[in-house]
Amino acid sequence: MKLIEEENRIAGFNENNETVAEITWQEKDNVLWVNHTFTDPSLRGQGIAAQLVDAAVEKATRDQQLIMPVCPYVVSKFDKEPDKYQHIDARHSNKD
Repeated sequence: MKLIEEENRIAGFNENNETVAEITWQEKDNVLWVNHTFTDPSLRGQGIAAQLVDAAVEKATRDQQLIMPVCPYVVSKFDKEPDKYQHIDARHSNKD
């Protein structure tokens, strides 16, 4: 599966160029409000959603942005691995 960064999302496409996974966000004040993740049921349990989160973190890091986790999966991921995500987590930022 290839991951492609598009406007307000990173999408995963299968060999038929169909969207089978995605993470989406709205951007405000240099913060990505990550509001949705989706993985096709046939791909669940393979770590695809975690790959999407990490791709969004890479994008935000590259663009010097923070992430506000809104999607329950992303909130859970950030809470379970604070050492990995605290640097990018807008909930823990001292910025106004």
